[in-house]
Amino acid sequence: FCEICGFHVHGLSAPFEAVVLNRTSGEGRLRARGPIDCERQREFTFIIQARDCGTGPEGHGEKRSHKAVVHVEVGDVNEFSPVFGQLEYHGSVTEGKVYDSILQVQASDQDCSPQYSQICNYQITSQDTAFAIDRNGNIRNTASLNFDKKSHYKIHVTAFDCGQKRAAQDAVVHIHVQPICKPGWQGWSKLIDYEPGTGSKLLFPKMHLETCVGWVSWIRTTVELETSGAGRGCDRQSHSERALQKLCGASSGSTDLLPAPSGVFNWTATLVADGGRDSDLSYRFDGRQAAKIPDWVVPQNLTDQFTITTWMKHGPSPGQRAEKETLLCNSDKTEMNRHHYSLYVHNCRLVFLLRTDYTQTDSFRPAEFHWKLEQICDKEWHYYVISVDFPVVTLYVDGVTYDPYLVTDDWPIHSSQIDLQLTVGACWQGGEVSKAKFTQYFRGSLSGLTIRSGKIASQKIISCLQTCKEGLDITSPESLRQRIKFHLNPAQSLVVMEGEDLEQMNAALRKVSYINSRQFPTKGARHLRISTAVQCFGEDVCISVPDIEAVVMVMQPSEPRIIITGAEHLTVPASNLALGLSLFRDLHIISTVTNTDHRSGALKEIAHNLDYCDIMVLGEELRAGLESLELHHSALLGKHLEYANSSTGMSIYGVDSISHYTEVIRQVRYQSRQAVDSVRTFRLTCSELNGRYTSDQYMLQVNILHGEEAFEHVNHAMAPPKYMQIIHPTVTESNSYSLGE
Repeated sequence: FCEICGFHVHGLSAPFEAVVLNRTSGEGRLRARGPIDCERQREFTFIIQARDCGTGPEGHGEKRSHKAVVHVEVGDVNEFSPVFGQLEYHGSVTEGKVYDSILQVQASDQDCSPQYSQICNYQITSQDTAFAIDRNGNIRNTASLNFDKKSHYKIHVTAFDCGQKRAAQDAVVHIHVQPICKPGWQGWSKLIDYEPGTGSKLLFPKMHLETCVGWVSWIRTTVELETSGAGRGCDRQSHSERALQKLCGASSGSTDLLPAPSGVFNWTATLVADGGRDSDLSYRFDGRQAAKIPDWVVPQNLTDQFTITTWMKHGPSPGQRAEKETLLCNSDKTEMNRHHYSLYVHNCRLVFLLRTDYTQTDSFRPAEFHWKLEQICDKEWHYYVISVDFPVVTLYVDGVTYDPYLVTDDWPIHSSQIDLQLTVGACWQGGEVSKAKFTQYFRGSLSGLTIRSGKIASQKIISCLQTCKEGLDITSPESLRQRIKFHLNPAQSLVVMEGEDLEQMNAALRKVSYINSRQFPTKGARHLRISTAVQCFGEDVCISVPDIEAVVMVMQPSEPRIIITGAEHLTVPASNLALGLSLFRDLHIISTVTNTDHRSGALKEIAHNLDYCDIMVLGEELRAGLESLELHHSALLGKHLEYANSSTGMSIYGVDSISHYTEVIRQVRYQSRQAVDSVRTFRLTCSELNGRYTSDQYMLQVNILHGEEAFEHVNHAMAPPKYMQIIHPTVTESNSYSLGE
């Protein structure tokens, strides 16, 4: 037999077979029995034999050739893409440093050959990034990073095998920039908005201290609320000083020398208001302004016991000589220039002068009392109370007692018939009438200047007069346990906390809140300052924590509207005016503001107090002895109200309810013993918070009928009799009523 009929492949693992192509020539072909995967096995070695087409002698079958060894090497195809070991990587750097390697990304390829299974290149696909990557997957930053500018970077990275096949999915790399550890407070806001009427508000709910050291042994934190820009040193309720003294329990008899300008109290109308309508009423004196107090206002019968109170903001004037600056002065009106008592500032010293009248004992007596205090020239608001119990004179500044450092004696003043002139903001220099003038002008701001006969003996009253309506508070102080000690000053403008545990201190500071109980707080900024001292074990001071400053911004409150309604015209026979006419019998006053209930979301109306109402006569002033506005003192019983008369009208004042004001004004009577006018017009205005909020002007015209037959005077508290005609208002008529037959 000379033909080849087949081949035998020896090797169970060899996935190959051989087939005969030409029996005569013995040609054959080696082929795979199925797909070959080089990832499983790249090389194969096996044995192959050829066999003929016959059987051997003696029945031994076909004959086979010798054995040949075959080596097969499988060639690779780039069928797989690189795959990253993880789809997200995270790394961190410290700001300001450039790293050789921040982190390493890794990709792999399932191809079997070195050409296609190896990762030859990595590439950052994000644009405009400050990072680079090398062929081993190491990522570095190409420039120093700044935490404040950007604290987190997100970049995309891809990989290529050596056949330039790209990864099917990019990896995302997060680079976190860590700030250089600087000791200080973290998690606080520089601006905290405060909505009026919401009670207390936490100032630092997420605040914590970063020390950059290990354990600390002691921490002290001070939170200070600076309110010098709001009102008189703090956001006080803007009632007059006279009204505040009543509200705080001081006895009556005080005289307010700087009231809100009104029809009767008009001597402050020419002064410059300091702070505007949104804050407490105060006046700014620039060395050219002063006010004369009318004789009928000047307190009489000042004995050896009386009190002077005022708020003052004062500082040295650049370029000015150190001259006396007079706050209050009582001096001779004419002929002479004697100062009977005065309060003035000289060289940043406060001086009170008291020249007593001549007595049978003509001898030296204490006359000038000097105090030298930093507060006098620090350009901040302070509350001053001078309590006189002669010969002892005591000064209170913000509720703290100060004795004079110097007391000088002088002769008493001999009595004379010369009238006196009380002035504010300067001293009146009498002498010749043609040469009389103001001298020793004050430069600064004043508010709430009062004089009261009798001595303020209660420290509680003094504290009440200067207390703030806003301040700092600590929510749930009992939860601080005993590991944190804290102190609030009486004005609640300063909180001091001390402890040994950092986390306890963080928790304590998160409980500090701002409160403002004022109904209509002054809008604007309240400045906060936090200072911290830290001690470490074995060291007095181990780190320095910078002070931080924040602002509480009080938003604009909802403002009240004061509405006055009633008759607008009256007609009355002239003969009946001698008995008196009740002008405002059907008067109604409303003052409300609408607020939102933060729990239910519903609108609610809140009523408020008034502090003065002015009844002014328009046109010619009231003729002395012939015309007047009358109010019986019994009308004021049980009320916190007083009144004052002048030729221009009447002022009713004091902090009291609208119902009390309405009741009193309804009892005001216009009396004319000799009516010559045909028309008298009166204007009524009311105020809340010392002129901060005022009503619209309510006008009442009285038409006087001459020659009419007189009739019995009508008690207007009763129902109108049949001969009084009431005209009710319509859409075209003004509200009026007529008195006649």
